[in-house]
Amino acid sequence: MFFKELALSPSLQRGIAERGYTEMTPVQEQTLAQTLKGLDVAVQSQTGTGKTAAFLITLFERMPLDRSSKKRKALIILPTRELAVQIEGEAKLLNRHMGLSVGAFYGGVNYTRQQALLKKGVDIIIGTPGRLLDFSERGELNLHEIGFLVIDEADRLFDMGFMPDLRKLFQKMPPRSNRQSMLFGATLNRLSRKIAAEYLNRPAMIELTPEQLTVDTISQELYYVKSHIKPNLLLGILQKRKPRNALIFTNMRHSAARLAKKLESNGLRCRYLTGDLPQSQRLRVIDDFTAGKFPYLVATDVAARGLHIDKLEMVINYDLPQDIENYVHRIGRTARAGNSGKAISLACEKFRSHLDDIESFIGMKIPVQTAENDLFVTDMGFKYGPENRGHSERPHGRSQQRRNDSGRRNSAPRHHAPGRRELYLT
Repeated sequence: MFFKELALSPSLQRGIAERGYTEMTPVQEQTLAQTLKGLDVAVQSQTGTGKTAAFLITLFERMPLDRSSKKRKALIILPTRELAVQIEGEAKLLNRHMGLSVGAFYGGVNYTRQQALLKKGVDIIIGTPGRLLDFSERGELNLHEIGFLVIDEADRLFDMGFMPDLRKLFQKMPPRSNRQSMLFGATLNRLSRKIAAEYLNRPAMIELTPEQLTVDTISQELYYVKSHIKPNLLLGILQKRKPRNALIFTNMRHSAARLAKKLESNGLRCRYLTGDLPQSQRLRVIDDFTAGKFPYLVATDVAARGLHIDKLEMVINYDLPQDIENYVHRIGRTARAGNSGKAISLACEKFRSHLDDIESFIGMKIPVQTAENDLFVTDMGFKYGPENRGHSERPHGRSQQRRNDSGRRNSAPRHHAPGRRELYLT
Protein backbone atom coordinates (compact mmCIF):
# COMPACT_ATOMS: atom_id res chain seq x y z
CA MET A 1 0.00 0.00 0.00
CA PHE A 2 1.22 3.50 -0.81
CA PHE A 3 1.19 6.53 1.48
CA LYS A 4 -0.73 8.53 -1.12
CA GLU A 5 -3.64 6.13 -0.66
CA LEU A 6 -4.07 7.28 2.95
CA ALA A 7 -6.58 10.02 3.70
CA LEU A 8 -3.99 12.38 5.15
CA SER A 9 -3.89 16.17 5.09
CA PRO A 10 -2.40 17.68 1.92
CA SER A 11 0.36 19.38 3.96
CA LEU A 12 1.41 16.07 5.52
CA GLN A 13 1.23 14.25 2.18
CA ARG A 14 3.52 16.89 0.75
CA GLY A 15 6.05 16.38 3.55
CA ILE A 16 5.91 12.60 3.12
CA ALA A 17 6.52 12.89 -0.62
CA GLU A 18 9.43 15.30 -0.15
CA ARG A 19 10.94 12.92 2.40
CA GLY A 20 10.93 10.27 -0.31
CA TYR A 21 8.43 7.90 1.29
CA THR A 22 6.24 6.10 -1.22
CA GLU A 23 5.26 2.52 -0.32
CA MET A 24 4.52 1.62 3.28
CA THR A 25 6.42 -1.07 5.13
CA PRO A 26 4.36 -3.79 6.87
CA VAL A 27 4.77 -2.21 10.29
CA GLN A 28 3.72 1.18 8.94
CA GLU A 29 0.66 -0.24 7.24
CA GLN A 30 -0.45 -2.25 10.27
CA THR A 31 0.28 0.54 12.76
CA LEU A 32 -1.35 3.37 10.81
CA ALA A 33 -4.47 1.28 10.26
CA GLN A 34 -5.02 1.50 14.03
CA THR A 35 -3.43 4.77 15.11
CA LEU A 36 -5.06 7.00 12.50
CA LYS A 37 -8.36 5.93 14.09
CA GLY A 38 -7.10 7.17 17.44
CA LEU A 39 -6.47 3.71 18.91
CA ASP A 40 -3.56 2.72 21.12
CA VAL A 41 -0.98 0.21 19.88
CA ALA A 42 1.85 -1.92 21.25
CA VAL A 43 4.16 -2.81 18.39
CA GLN A 44 6.96 -5.34 18.10
CA SER A 45 9.18 -3.96 15.38
CA GLN A 46 12.86 -4.49 14.73
CA THR A 47 15.02 -1.54 13.91
CA GLY A 48 14.98 -0.25 10.35
CA THR A 49 11.39 -1.19 9.53
CA GLY A 50 9.94 2.31 9.53
CA LYS A 51 8.31 2.55 12.95
CA THR A 52 9.52 6.13 13.44
CA ALA A 53 7.62 7.33 10.40
CA ALA A 54 4.56 5.38 11.60
CA PHE A 55 4.24 7.23 14.89
CA LEU A 56 5.34 10.61 13.53
CA ILE A 57 2.77 10.49 10.72
CA THR A 58 0.15 9.59 13.32
CA LEU A 59 1.08 12.62 15.42
CA PHE A 60 1.23 15.06 12.52
CA GLU A 61 -2.15 13.89 11.22
CA ARG A 62 -4.04 13.65 14.49
CA MET A 63 -2.71 16.57 16.52
CA PRO A 64 -4.17 19.32 14.29
CA LEU A 65 -7.51 17.45 14.27
CA ASP A 66 -7.65 17.18 18.07
CA ARG A 67 -10.08 19.87 19.20
CA SER A 68 -10.52 18.65 22.79
CA SER A 69 -7.90 21.09 24.05
CA LYS A 70 -5.66 23.68 22.48
CA LYS A 71 -2.85 22.65 24.83
CA ARG A 72 -2.67 18.94 24.11
CA LYS A 73 0.91 18.08 23.23
CA ALA A 74 2.78 14.97 22.14
CA LEU A 75 5.53 13.35 24.19
CA ILE A 76 8.03 10.86 22.72
CA ILE A 77 10.10 9.05 25.37
CA LEU A 78 13.22 7.18 24.27
CA PRO A 79 16.39 5.78 25.83
CA THR A 80 19.32 7.68 24.31
CA ARG A 81 20.34 11.15 23.27
CA GLU A 82 21.41 9.89 19.86
CA LEU A 83 17.95 8.51 19.21
CA ALA A 84 16.38 11.78 20.36
CA VAL A 85 18.50 13.71 17.86
CA GLN A 86 17.65 11.30 15.05
CA ILE A 87 13.90 11.46 15.66
CA GLU A 88 13.97 15.23 16.05
CA GLY A 89 15.61 15.48 12.63
CA GLU A 90 13.05 13.14 11.05
CA ALA A 91 10.18 15.04 12.66
CA LYS A 92 11.43 18.36 11.35
CA LEU A 93 11.58 16.97 7.82
CA LEU A 94 7.97 15.79 7.95
CA ASN A 95 6.95 19.06 9.66
CA ARG A 96 8.03 21.32 6.81
CA HIS A 97 4.46 22.19 5.87
CA MET A 98 2.65 21.37 9.11
CA GLY A 99 3.56 24.35 11.30
CA LEU A 100 4.02 22.43 14.56
CA SER A 101 6.98 23.02 16.87
CA VAL A 102 9.41 20.19 17.64
CA GLY A 103 12.10 19.98 20.32
CA ALA A 104 14.45 17.40 21.82
CA PHE A 105 15.42 17.31 25.50
CA TYR A 106 18.27 15.23 26.88
CA GLY A 107 21.25 15.49 29.21
CA GLY A 108 24.81 16.44 28.42
CA VAL A 109 24.02 19.64 26.51
CA ASN A 110 23.14 23.24 27.35
CA TYR A 111 20.32 23.26 29.90
CA THR A 112 19.44 26.93 29.40
CA ARG A 113 18.70 26.50 25.71
CA GLN A 114 16.28 23.67 26.42
CA GLN A 115 14.61 25.73 29.15
CA ALA A 116 14.08 28.58 26.70
CA LEU A 117 12.64 26.18 24.15
CA LEU A 118 10.10 24.85 26.64
CA LYS A 119 9.16 28.36 27.72
CA LYS A 120 8.58 29.34 24.10
CA GLY A 121 6.31 26.32 23.63
CA VAL A 122 6.81 22.93 21.97
CA ASP A 123 4.07 20.81 20.38
CA ILE A 124 6.09 17.59 19.99
CA ILE A 125 8.44 16.95 22.91
CA ILE A 126 11.15 14.33 22.33
CA GLY A 127 13.31 13.32 25.26
CA THR A 128 15.08 10.92 27.56
CA PRO A 129 13.42 10.04 30.89
CA GLY A 130 15.92 11.71 33.21
CA ARG A 131 15.86 15.13 31.55
CA LEU A 132 12.07 15.03 31.07
CA LEU A 133 11.54 14.19 34.74
CA ASP A 134 13.95 16.95 35.75
CA PHE A 135 12.03 19.56 33.77
CA SER A 136 8.74 18.23 35.12
CA GLU A 137 9.86 18.42 38.75
CA ARG A 138 11.10 21.98 38.18
CA GLY A 139 7.65 22.92 36.90
CA GLU A 140 8.97 23.75 33.44
CA LEU A 141 7.24 20.82 31.69
CA ASN A 142 3.53 20.35 32.30
CA LEU A 143 2.79 16.68 31.66
CA HIS A 144 -0.94 17.25 32.21
CA GLU A 145 -0.95 18.75 28.71
CA ILE A 146 0.13 15.48 27.07
CA GLY A 147 -2.54 14.13 24.77
CA PHE A 148 -0.31 11.84 22.74
CA LEU A 149 2.35 9.53 24.15
CA VAL A 150 4.98 7.48 22.31
CA ILE A 151 7.26 5.07 24.17
CA ASP A 152 10.02 4.20 21.71
CA GLU A 153 12.57 1.39 22.18
CA ALA A 154 10.56 0.28 25.22
CA ASP A 155 12.60 -2.86 25.85
CA ARG A 156 15.80 -0.82 25.81
CA LEU A 157 14.33 1.71 28.25
CA PHE A 158 13.55 -1.10 30.67
CA ASP A 159 16.95 -2.76 30.20
CA MET A 160 18.70 0.53 30.99
CA GLY A 161 16.88 0.88 34.30
CA PHE A 162 14.52 3.72 33.40
CA MET A 163 11.41 2.02 34.74
CA PRO A 164 11.20 4.10 37.98
CA ASP A 165 11.52 7.35 36.01
CA LEU A 166 8.93 6.19 33.49
CA ARG A 167 6.39 5.41 36.21
CA LYS A 168 6.88 8.88 37.68
CA LEU A 169 6.31 10.44 34.27
CA PHE A 170 3.19 8.34 33.64
CA GLN A 171 1.71 9.40 36.97
CA LYS A 172 1.96 13.07 36.00
CA MET A 173 0.08 12.57 32.69
CA PRO A 174 -3.65 12.45 32.01
CA PRO A 175 -5.21 8.98 32.48
CA ARG A 176 -4.74 6.53 29.62
CA SER A 177 -8.36 6.98 28.51
CA ASN A 178 -7.68 10.68 27.90
CA ARG A 179 -4.67 10.29 25.65
CA GLN A 180 -3.55 8.22 22.67
CA SER A 181 -0.53 6.05 23.47
CA MET A 182 1.84 4.03 21.31
CA LEU A 183 4.54 1.64 22.52
CA PHE A 184 7.29 0.27 20.27
CA GLY A 185 9.99 -2.29 20.97
CA ALA A 186 12.17 -4.79 19.14
CA THR A 187 10.50 -7.42 21.30
CA LEU A 188 7.29 -7.34 23.30
CA ASN A 189 8.71 -9.04 26.34
CA ARG A 190 6.93 -9.65 29.62
CA LEU A 191 7.67 -6.20 31.03
CA SER A 192 6.65 -4.46 27.80
CA ARG A 193 3.31 -6.24 27.87
CA LYS A 194 2.85 -5.37 31.54
CA ILE A 195 3.47 -1.69 30.88
CA ALA A 196 1.13 -1.78 27.88
CA ALA A 197 -1.60 -3.30 30.03
CA GLU A 198 -1.12 -0.72 32.81
CA TYR A 199 -0.60 2.50 30.88
CA LEU A 200 -2.17 2.01 27.44
CA ASN A 201 -5.88 1.97 26.69
CA ARG A 202 -6.74 -1.52 25.35
CA PRO A 203 -3.94 -1.40 22.77
CA ALA A 204 -3.94 -3.34 19.53
CA MET A 205 -0.99 -5.75 19.63
CA ILE A 206 1.03 -5.71 16.42
CA GLU A 207 3.74 -8.37 16.40
CA LEU A 208 6.23 -9.40 13.77
CA THR A 209 7.13 -13.07 13.65
CA PRO A 210 10.61 -14.15 14.81
CA GLU A 211 11.58 -14.81 11.18
CA GLN A 212 11.22 -11.09 10.57
CA LEU A 213 13.74 -10.07 13.23
CA THR A 214 16.39 -9.61 10.54
CA VAL A 215 15.37 -8.22 7.17
CA ASP A 216 15.96 -10.19 4.00
CA THR A 217 17.91 -7.38 2.37
CA ILE A 218 20.79 -7.77 4.85
CA SER A 219 23.42 -10.22 3.60
CA GLN A 220 25.03 -11.82 6.67
CA GLU A 221 28.47 -13.43 6.87
CA LEU A 222 30.52 -14.99 9.66
CA TYR A 223 34.27 -15.50 9.93
CA TYR A 224 36.01 -17.51 12.64
CA VAL A 225 39.32 -15.94 13.63
CA LYS A 226 41.78 -15.92 16.51
CA SER A 227 41.57 -12.70 18.50
CA HIS A 228 45.24 -11.75 18.04
CA ILE A 229 44.91 -11.60 14.25
CA LYS A 230 41.39 -10.21 14.13
CA PRO A 231 42.69 -6.71 13.21
CA ASN A 232 44.42 -8.21 10.15
CA LEU A 233 41.19 -9.78 8.96
CA LEU A 234 39.26 -6.55 9.50
CA LEU A 235 41.83 -4.61 7.49
CA GLY A 236 41.66 -7.19 4.71
CA ILE A 237 37.86 -7.06 4.58
CA LEU A 238 37.84 -3.27 4.37
CA GLN A 239 40.57 -3.19 1.72
CA LYS A 240 39.06 -5.97 -0.39
CA ARG A 241 35.37 -5.02 -0.11
CA LYS A 242 36.01 -1.26 -0.15
CA PRO A 243 32.62 -0.32 1.38
CA ARG A 244 31.56 3.26 0.87
CA ASN A 245 30.97 3.43 4.62
CA ALA A 246 30.93 0.97 7.51
CA LEU A 247 29.85 0.96 11.15
CA ILE A 248 32.14 -1.30 13.22
CA PHE A 249 31.01 -2.51 16.65
CA THR A 250 33.12 -3.43 19.64
CA ASN A 251 31.88 -4.49 23.07
CA MET A 252 34.06 -2.18 25.16
CA ARG A 253 34.85 1.51 25.07
CA HIS A 254 38.62 1.14 25.23
CA SER A 255 38.46 -1.39 22.39
CA ALA A 256 36.59 1.09 20.20
CA ALA A 257 39.13 3.86 20.77
CA ARG A 258 42.07 1.53 20.21
CA LEU A 259 40.62 0.00 17.05
CA ALA A 260 39.82 3.41 15.57
CA LYS A 261 43.45 4.48 16.12
CA LYS A 262 44.60 1.23 14.53
CA LEU A 263 42.54 1.87 11.40
CA GLU A 264 43.76 5.46 11.23
CA SER A 265 47.39 4.30 11.50
CA ASN A 266 46.73 2.01 8.53
CA GLY A 267 45.60 4.92 6.38
CA LEU A 268 41.82 4.49 6.85
CA ARG A 269 39.87 7.57 7.89
CA CYS A 270 38.01 6.61 11.03
CA ARG A 271 36.53 7.95 14.28
CA TYR A 272 35.05 6.27 17.33
CA LEU A 273 31.85 6.74 19.32
CA THR A 274 31.50 5.71 22.96
CA GLY A 275 29.32 6.69 25.89
CA ASP A 276 32.08 8.48 27.79
CA LEU A 277 32.68 11.10 25.10
CA PRO A 278 31.25 14.57 25.80
CA GLN A 279 27.82 14.95 24.27
CA SER A 280 28.90 17.75 21.95
CA GLN A 281 31.71 15.57 20.62
CA ARG A 282 29.40 12.57 20.15
CA LEU A 283 26.93 14.65 18.15
CA ARG A 284 29.74 16.07 16.01
CA VAL A 285 31.07 12.58 15.26
CA ILE A 286 27.60 11.36 14.26
CA ASP A 287 26.97 14.43 12.08
CA ASP A 288 30.33 14.08 10.33
CA PHE A 289 29.85 10.37 9.71
CA THR A 290 26.33 10.95 8.41
CA ALA A 291 27.66 13.67 6.10
CA GLY A 292 30.31 11.29 4.72
CA LYS A 293 33.30 13.22 6.06
CA PHE A 294 34.94 9.92 7.04
CA PRO A 295 33.95 6.39 5.95
CA TYR A 296 34.46 4.25 9.05
CA LEU A 297 32.98 4.64 12.52
CA VAL A 298 33.91 2.32 15.40
CA ALA A 299 31.27 2.29 18.12
CA THR A 300 30.01 0.51 21.18
CA ASP A 301 26.34 -0.35 21.53
CA VAL A 302 25.59 3.26 22.41
CA ALA A 303 25.17 3.60 18.63
CA ALA A 304 23.29 0.37 18.07
CA ARG A 305 19.85 1.86 18.53
CA GLY A 306 18.49 4.98 16.96
CA LEU A 307 21.47 5.83 14.78
CA HIS A 308 20.17 6.34 11.26
CA ILE A 309 22.70 6.63 8.44
CA ASP A 310 21.20 6.88 4.98
CA LYS A 311 22.58 4.16 2.72
CA LEU A 312 24.94 2.62 5.26
CA GLU A 313 26.63 -0.08 3.24
CA MET A 314 28.15 -2.35 5.87
CA VAL A 315 27.99 -3.25 9.54
CA ILE A 316 30.87 -5.22 11.06
CA ASN A 317 30.61 -6.97 14.41
CA TYR A 318 34.30 -6.83 15.32
CA ASP A 319 33.14 -8.32 18.62
CA LEU A 320 30.03 -10.52 18.72
CA PRO A 321 27.58 -8.78 21.07
CA GLN A 322 27.11 -10.20 24.54
CA ASP A 323 23.44 -9.16 24.50
CA ILE A 324 21.89 -11.31 21.77
CA GLU A 325 19.22 -8.72 20.90
CA ASN A 326 21.96 -6.20 20.15
CA TYR A 327 22.95 -8.32 17.15
CA VAL A 328 19.63 -7.41 15.53
CA HIS A 329 19.92 -3.76 16.52
CA ARG A 330 23.47 -3.51 15.23
CA ILE A 331 22.96 -5.02 11.81
CA GLY A 332 19.67 -3.14 11.48
CA ARG A 333 21.69 0.04 10.97
CA THR A 334 22.09 -1.09 7.34
CA ALA A 335 19.48 -2.11 4.74
CA ARG A 336 17.06 0.58 5.85
CA ALA A 337 14.17 2.02 3.86
CA GLY A 338 14.30 -0.70 1.22
CA ASN A 339 18.05 -0.55 0.63
CA SER A 340 20.31 -3.59 0.77
CA GLY A 341 23.27 -3.98 3.11
CA LYS A 342 25.90 -6.35 4.40
CA ALA A 343 26.60 -7.50 7.95
CA ILE A 344 29.90 -9.23 8.72
CA SER A 345 30.68 -10.81 12.09
CA LEU A 346 34.09 -11.89 13.39
CA ALA A 347 33.82 -14.73 15.89
CA CYS A 348 36.92 -15.01 18.05
CA GLU A 349 37.42 -17.34 20.99
CA LYS A 350 36.60 -14.57 23.48
CA PHE A 351 33.03 -13.94 22.28
CA ARG A 352 32.24 -17.11 20.32
CA SER A 353 30.07 -18.47 23.16
CA HIS A 354 27.35 -15.94 22.27
CA LEU A 355 26.95 -17.22 18.72
CA ASP A 356 24.55 -20.10 19.38
CA ASP A 357 22.21 -17.83 21.33
CA ILE A 358 22.31 -15.19 18.59
CA GLU A 359 21.47 -17.73 15.89
CA SER A 360 18.68 -19.19 18.01
CA PHE A 361 17.26 -15.70 18.55
CA ILE A 362 17.27 -14.73 14.87
CA GLY A 363 16.07 -18.18 13.78
CA MET A 364 18.86 -18.89 11.31
CA LYS A 365 22.47 -19.97 10.96
CA ILE A 366 24.75 -17.16 9.85
CA PRO A 367 26.57 -18.31 6.69
CA VAL A 368 30.22 -19.06 7.44
CA GLN A 369 32.96 -17.79 5.12
CA THR A 370 36.52 -19.12 5.07
CA ALA A 371 39.17 -16.45 5.54
CA GLU A 372 41.91 -17.37 3.08
CA ASN A 373 45.45 -16.14 3.74
CA ASP A 374 45.20 -13.41 1.13
CA LEU A 375 42.31 -11.81 3.03
CA PHE A 376 44.68 -10.92 5.88
CA VAL A 377 46.59 -7.65 5.68
CA THR A 378 49.68 -6.63 7.62
CA ASP A 379 48.76 -4.25 10.42
CA MET A 380 51.09 -1.28 10.11
CA GLY A 381 49.66 0.18 13.31
CA PHE A 382 50.01 -2.83 15.59
CA LYS A 383 51.93 -0.77 18.15
CA TYR A 384 48.65 0.82 19.31
CA GLY A 385 47.27 -2.39 20.77
CA PRO A 386 48.79 -3.89 23.92
CA GLU A 387 47.22 -7.19 22.93
CA ASN A 388 49.53 -7.20 19.91
CA ARG A 389 52.80 -7.27 21.81
CA GLY A 390 54.78 -10.41 21.26
CA HIS A 391 53.88 -11.08 17.62
CA SER A 392 54.36 -9.25 14.37
CA GLU A 393 50.78 -9.50 13.09
CA ARG A 394 51.86 -10.58 9.62
CA PRO A 395 49.79 -13.73 9.18
CA HIS A 396 48.65 -13.32 5.62
CA GLY A 397 51.58 -14.70 3.63
CA ARG A 398 52.91 -18.24 3.72
CA SER A 399 56.46 -16.91 3.86
CA GLN A 400 55.68 -14.82 6.93
CA GLN A 401 56.50 -15.96 10.45
CA ARG A 402 55.21 -14.86 13.85
CA ARG A 403 56.46 -15.09 17.40
CA ASN A 404 54.56 -16.76 20.19
CA ASP A 405 54.55 -15.51 23.80
CA SER A 406 57.83 -17.31 24.51
CA GLY A 407 59.53 -15.45 21.69
CA ARG A 408 60.13 -18.49 19.48
CA ARG A 409 59.15 -18.40 15.84
CA ASN A 410 56.19 -20.36 14.57
CA SER A 411 55.07 -21.02 11.06
CA ALA A 412 52.42 -18.80 9.55
CA PRO A 413 48.82 -19.49 10.62
CA ARG A 414 46.91 -21.88 8.43
CA HIS A 415 43.22 -22.51 7.88
CA HIS A 416 41.28 -25.69 8.32
CA ALA A 417 37.56 -26.30 8.06
CA PRO A 418 36.67 -29.81 9.22
CA GLY A 419 33.49 -28.62 10.89
CA ARG A 420 31.50 -25.49 11.49
CA ARG A 421 32.78 -24.99 15.01
CA GLU A 422 36.41 -25.71 14.10
CA LEU A 423 36.91 -22.86 11.66
CA TYR A 424 39.28 -20.90 13.88
CA LEU A 425 42.64 -19.89 12.55
CA THR A 426 45.40 -21.83 14.31
